[in-house]
Amino acid sequence: MSQEFFNPVRSVYGAGALSSLPKLLAGRKAVVVTFPEARRFGLVDRLQALLGDGLAGVIDAVLPNPDVAELRALYEAFWQESAQAEVLVAVGGGSAIDTAKALMVGTQSGRFDDLVAALAAGGPFVPARVKTLIAVPTTAGTGSEVTPWATIWDREAQRKHSLHLPETWPSIAIVDPELMLSLPASVTLQSGLDALSHALEAIWNVNANALSDTFAVAAVQQIFETLPLLMDKLGDLELRARMALAALQAGMAFSNTRTALAHSISYEMTLRYGLPHGIACSFPLPMVLRRAIGQDAGRDAVLERALGPLDRAPQRLSDFIERLGVKTRFSDYGVSSEQADRMVAHALTGARGKNFIGTPQKEAA
Repeated sequence: MSQEFFNPVRSVYGAGALSSLPKLLAGRKAVVVTFPEARRFGLVDRLQALLGDGLAGVIDAVLPNPDVAELRALYEAFWQESAQAEVLVAVGGGSAIDTAKALMVGTQSGRFDDLVAALAAGGPFVPARVKTLIAVPTTAGTGSEVTPWATIWDREAQRKHSLHLPETWPSIAIVDPELMLSLPASVTLQSGLDALSHALEAIWNVNANALSDTFAVAAVQQIFETLPLLMDKLGDLELRARMALAALQAGMAFSNTRTALAHSISYEMTLRYGLPHGIACSFPLPMVLRRAIGQDAGRDAVLERALGPLDRAPQRLSDFIERLGVKTRFSDYGVSSEQADRMVAHALTGARGKNFIGTPQKEAA
């Protein structure tokens, strides 16, 4: 049976890679999309020095987990005021890159609500105007720099929208571990566990293929080896580089498979219980692994390559996550056994849950 792997993103990787940005822009005007603290960290000044007259503007009001209420004004101002800019340069974690993906696809009216309505309806959406995106992650975990997906939250309606269009692939990813040296321990941990989830979710996935497996297994092995060391040496550039590469590999893996059950569970845990995304999608990994083992001999073989003997793999995975300070049972987050059963059953019916190879079964919380 033939298989296909597709990823159109040009990846530029390594310490100092950010300095290649002017050459990659090739004279095009750019608007930078970044997080509020970027000015305090000197990142905005650095980008201004790099780009000079090529910098057409800076949007630095990006908040974690972008919400429709926050994005509306940003979106409409961008399409009214930044028509001369050809490129969006997203510099930050997943929230900055997700925000840039929302901004890059313009509706005919220029109104953000028209985009949200199209996403809510679930029908085809063809943007009237499109900007090019260069993604520069400052965390090692999101993978958003090499995928077309963005999550837009609607906390008032208690739902999430998934934006994914042929136009929302970044053109270029610049992965520079030097940009990650200042990350605090909490963000380092959350993003690292997010990358682990991406890699494992790409393995127990109905859309997995031989190339996605190669990226996913390499990412899992590197994260197991590197993340605990990095948590003790946050300023170590070599460890930052290894985690950045692992996150990039995980992103390449799930760029072809999408995520699965753990991520489907995570959305409700974030919306209803306020868990940060990296924690919400990683704490259920041992439970999901137990469900995955034995479902498919081929997937079992890949899981064994990634995690070692499968009779011990769930405990090894649980021990790894818990040693990093993250609890792995629903009850640790105030979710009863009955609530957990309902949450998992509901997650299995979602778009991401349907990517999971396992079948519904009762699991103790």
